[in-house]
Amino acid sequence: FYDENRVPVELDEIAPVMRQAQLAIEDHRYYEHGALDLKGTLRALVRNSTSDSGTQGGSSITQQYVKMVQVEACNGDRECVAEAQAKSMERKVRELRYAIALEKKFSKDEILERYLNIAYYGEGAYGVQAAARHYYSEDAGDLNLAQAAMLAGLVQNPDANNPVDNRAAALDRRDVVVNRMLELDLISSSQAKKAKKAGFDEDGVKPTRAGCVGTPYPFLCDYVRRSLLSMPSLGKTQEDRKNVLNRGGLTIQTAIDPKTQDLAQKKVSSVVGPTDPLISTMNMIQPGTGLIVAMAQSRPVMGSDDKEGETYWNLSADPAMGGIQGYQAGSTFKTFTMAAALEKGIPISKKFNARSPYDFTGKKYQSCVGTQRVPKYKVRNSVGHSRVIDMTEAAEFSVNTYFIQLELAAGLCNVTKMAEKVGVKLGTQDRDLVDFYQTIPSFTLGSVEVSPLSMAEAYATYAARGVHCSPIIVAEVTDRNGKQLEVPDAGCEQVVEPSVADGVNKVLKSVMDSGTGQRAKVDNGYDMAGKTGTIDSNEAVWFAGYTPEVAGVAMISIDNTQKPFRKGKPGFRRNGVKNYAVPSTDVFLQGSGSGDAGRLIWKPVMESYLKKVDDTSFKAPSRDVQVGKRVRVPSLFGLSIAAATKKLEKEGFTVERRQVYSRSIVGSFLGFSPGSNASVAEFSTVYANYSAGRDPAEVE
Repeated sequence: FYDENRVPVELDEIAPVMRQAQLAIEDHRYYEHGALDLKGTLRALVRNSTSDSGTQGGSSITQQYVKMVQVEACNGDRECVAEAQAKSMERKVRELRYAIALEKKFSKDEILERYLNIAYYGEGAYGVQAAARHYYSEDAGDLNLAQAAMLAGLVQNPDANNPVDNRAAALDRRDVVVNRMLELDLISSSQAKKAKKAGFDEDGVKPTRAGCVGTPYPFLCDYVRRSLLSMPSLGKTQEDRKNVLNRGGLTIQTAIDPKTQDLAQKKVSSVVGPTDPLISTMNMIQPGTGLIVAMAQSRPVMGSDDKEGETYWNLSADPAMGGIQGYQAGSTFKTFTMAAALEKGIPISKKFNARSPYDFTGKKYQSCVGTQRVPKYKVRNSVGHSRVIDMTEAAEFSVNTYFIQLELAAGLCNVTKMAEKVGVKLGTQDRDLVDFYQTIPSFTLGSVEVSPLSMAEAYATYAARGVHCSPIIVAEVTDRNGKQLEVPDAGCEQVVEPSVADGVNKVLKSVMDSGTGQRAKVDNGYDMAGKTGTIDSNEAVWFAGYTPEVAGVAMISIDNTQKPFRKGKPGFRRNGVKNYAVPSTDVFLQGSGSGDAGRLIWKPVMESYLKKVDDTSFKAPSRDVQVGKRVRVPSLFGLSIAAATKKLEKEGFTVERRQVYSRSIVGSFLGFSPGSNASVAEFSTVYANYSAGRDPAEVE
């Protein structure tokens, strides 16, 4: 980051002809006079008033250098710069006094070296080395006569004589310098003639790009820039911080692991290219510190050329950090329901009848503003296992109707608050996560647009046994004097009880070992936990996974602004990324979080990273988290079926109607089981048993 493109060099690294050209046009008696060249000043006044061929400077090189240093010391302050350049006798006298002191302290060569390193040559190039590289792609030591004369002529008025924008004026000014060198017998007539015949090749100009455009990872760079501009240690205001960032000579160290960043980008780009009608990201965060290890996206070039796949959006970040509107994360959201349920005391062993379809219309749940009922809402499972199952099996195969029941039991208020406190951030700034989604039961199915980086942040919280850390990319900042500045703090905080996080880790480890995450699992013996995510119509596939050492989230989504994914337009593709051949890479996507985002992107990147970290294991959850606390079914003696049901639900039990074979009349109520005072796990299911008539086997 800089306001000034400057590359300091020593005097003997600057071509002699460049030194001669600069002195010829600005101060040819430099080595003969002191701080003030009285003879030269008087001659310049006379010559400038009578000559049409150009002007000569009246101030000595030393005086000019003093003025440049004073402007430089202003650090961009406009009032300060105006004062340093004011045409007043007071300023001239002050400059002369400084110049006299300077010549007593430094030799002529030392002052000239400093002058040539601070002079402005236009186009953001400060110093002759930066100018040589910018205009000619050469080092200052390799400049020829025509090039040196061109650069020397720029110092007087770098904007008016800029060869990029004002070629004719620049060439005229160059010739003035050449003529002056000839007049001083520094060059021969033939040399002068040849130099003035030389043209200027604009194609050889190397663009000067301050900031992040043109860097290998511009969006990662921009995330660093935005983080730095939030640092109070750089100044009180945004303007102060920007000034220090661009002019303070800072040395910035990020948390990014270069090898992992390169591999993450390589794997993302191997699946989705910048011009494809898809978007892909891979983000990795270190649990317990919040340090961002990698941040890659399928459109890695910052720019406005849509046809080339350029963008100005960070596809991983939330809007406050340069991100876009976010993406629905699908079943990766089921973990927030899981964590909220475990926190409430509902154990891993909790069973529900996950039949499909399941009509949830009218079901009760707790929002943050009281008891609510589900509006018309019928859900189907996209996989089998539509039977009585526990939390582990439901997670292994991502069973929708189980998790909706678990969400209602835990309470949507608790579930949305869980998502928020582990780090989930919406892709839309006009909504509050809890307020908006606490009454939307589809929340657990991931019908929420979020930033991919925040999903890595959330899963890192599980990996850190419930310690949430905000993502941090700046690890260390040192100023030009070697002083370390205070950097952003991750604000790590225990937001989920370790035993609850241990329970989530155990269940998600089963997803990797026996469920939908198997294809993404790295076969190195490390403990791994993860969750797949696929949204409606396969418009996006996710894989969120982690070990105790690192959390990573990979995503592939359609770009609904491009063909063939623009809804309502001819040729619209209804099944998203499922069975889709990516145009630029020819990768065939299956529409699977584990098989696409997991196996193709997440797995190889994680496998490489894990080779450099210790192998640690997840902690086993407590018995209470696994099977629940033991409680007794309340006494239901003398209560009607409705009153008994209400009492059971009030104490946290799930009441499920069940048909059983019996000799009683079909449809008659047979009682509850387990019955009154039975010892059971808290939040267990109590069945209201109704007669289904005699067992057909008995009748035969």
